Formats: sequence, C-alpha cells, structure tokens
Amino acid sequence: MNSSLQPRASSWRRAATILLAAGWARPSPAAPSLPPEGFRLLLLQRSENQGFLPGAHVFPGGVQNTADCSADWLRLFAPHHQPPLFGLGAARSRPASFPGLPAAAAAAAAEDAAALPDDVAARICAIRETFEEAGVLLLRPRAALPAVPELGRALAPPRGLDAWRDRVRRDPRHFLSLCAHLDCTPDIWALHDWGGWLTPFKRRGGRRFDTAFFLCGLSEPPRVYPDLTEVVSCQWLSPSEATESFISKEIWFAPPQFYEIRRLGNFASLSDLHKFCLDGASEGMERWLPITFLTADAVLQLLPGDELYLEDSEFLENVMSSEKKTEEIMKEGKTFHRLVLHSHHVYNLHVTIHSKYKQVYPKTYVISKSHL
Repeated sequence: MNSSLQPRASSWRRAATILLAAGWARPSPAAPSLPPEGFRLLLLQRSENQGFLPGAHVFPGGVQNTADCSADWLRLFAPHHQPPLFGLGAARSRPASFPGLPAAAAAAAAEDAAALPDDVAARICAIRETFEEAGVLLLRPRAALPAVPELGRALAPPRGLDAWRDRVRRDPRHFLSLCAHLDCTPDIWALHDWGGWLTPFKRRGGRRFDTAFFLCGLSEPPRVYPDLTEVVSCQWLSPSEATESFISKEIWFAPPQFYEIRRLGNFASLSDLHKFCLDGASEGMERWLPITFLTADAVLQLLPGDELYLEDSEFLENVMSSEKKTEEIMKEGKTFHRLVLHSHHVYNLHVTIHSKYKQVYPKTYVISKSHL
C-alpha cells in the first residue's frame, strides 16, 4: 500500500463512550403483564443538525480533549489515588485488528507524554461527555475509596446545572473545576473495560474515531437532562426493546451500537452483567476495525475472526467488493463474524466464532425476510 495513503495515528480522533446500564424494577409499558427485564440502557438521540450520525440513538460519549489528561487532575485524585494505576489495577490492552491502525507503540508514546494514563484519561472523557450530553454526573466524593464490587450511583446534579454544562461545553477544563467545586473525582472505578471500535473506511476525508467502550452499571436510573443542542431526547430501553424499536423504525442505530445491544442481550439481569465485568477484568479487551464489503445487494461489515476478514492495511482506506448477491456469499461460507446491512433498519448479525478472551459475542440474529 502506498505509504502516502496510510492513515497517521493523529488522523484517528480518540473518543470514549459508556454503555450505561441501570437496574430496573418497573414493568415495560409495551408488556405490563410480563416480568420486568433486569436492566435498561441509556440511549441518547442525536440532533439532526449534528454532522456525525445525525438523528441516531447512541450511548453517551464523545471525543477526547487534552483537558482529560491534564496534570491538574493529579491534585484532585490525591492523596487516595495516585499514578501509575489510580486504583484501577493493571491497564488492559485493546489489541489492534491488524497492522497499520493507530498502533500500541504510538499510543504508548502519547501516554508517556501525558500526565494521566490513557485508560484514566479515556474514562474522564466518557464521564465528562455524559455530563455534557445528558446531565448525568458519574462522580465519587474524594474521601470515598472505590468499592469495586458495588454498582455505581450517579451524583445529584449541582445547582446551576445548565450554567455548568455551558462552561464545560465551551472549555472542557471547566469539568475539573466542577469536580473540585463538588469535592469529587470522576468515578473512573465504576467504568469497566468493554472493548473498542474504530470507524471503518467509507470515503476519503470522512471522520474516523478510535473509540474506547466502557460499561457502567448503576443500581438505579438517574434523572437525565438532554442538553437539547447535541442531544434532543433520551430513552431507557432493554436490549430487546431497543432491537424492536430499531426494527419498527422508531429509532436508528449505527452498526456498532446495534452489535453491542445484541451482545448485551446475553445477560438476563444487571447482577449477571456486573459479575461478568468483574470476572473479566483481567482479560484483554478486543479492539476492532470493521472491513466494508460491498455486494450486489447489501453492505457487509466484516469483523476479526470472519473467514473473509483480511488483516491487511490495504483495507484501512479501501473497501472489498463483489458482484455476487449476499445470499450467494453467505452460502459459500461457514465461519462468520459479520453484520449484513440490507437497509437503514434491516441489519442481520451472523456469529459462529468464539472469543479468544473472556468476552461474549452476540448470538446470530436474522430479521424476517418480510422486512427486506
């Protein structure tokens, strides 16, 4: 591959997002006679005016800022939580899918130059963005030592919520000022490594993100205050409710969000999900770049482990293609880890592989042909 086309580490914008799962005791409005599912996920609807994923329902999160790894955070975390680990334990790696991605070496060099480890800065970023977008404060009093086995709890919003949020949006450094004002630190210990996604190639010049995904379990759902600028509404939905709303065209997900929602459908309760996060804390997290495969009638997004997935930097800025129809390609294969995008609201998920780590993958999910 021509080196001039090779994306530089700096061209991938670092970002972080939180899958916020809260305990739920209320019955579903759609099926009040059925027992309630164990948890709901916070989904935020992005404004149609946003340049990236307009109108989509997403998990809280956004782009990392230099303020998220500022040395000023060290004073706030002291004396209880100090470098190099800040009480998080050894950092888990998110191995890249194939050579040519923002490499571990580049990330390590950037981390050496920063005051905070990358896994701490990414958590601060996710927590700050959750406050900006949803008004939810995932903070812990400075004197309170983290109790890792416990579920998290959001802090009540401060007086002058809108004013604080405006300040933080204008300058992310004000998030540290808010934490100092409340005598709290970001509750980085409530965020569990979940994985990472990199934006696949679609067209030259398109926005691309290297996004860390975290899971945060809360004992109860906090009040949510959409900022009405970037986020216009919110919903708490179970994985099955979110899937049904997507199929019925009430909401729309980008492929990574759909994948993660189906993955979370493996857990029957919040306690099961929380236990999984604690048990898997020492395992490596998978960090994926999907490869786009264009067929005659659909778009495939191939993930590591799929028999068509090629660990070749050629596909950092190119797509695969075939004149065959998707059905024919599916019949030719056996080892799948792929999303088949038939239309804006019809995604099929095919998974026949097993994780190399202590992760769970979503089950194969195929929408009825009547939706095609």
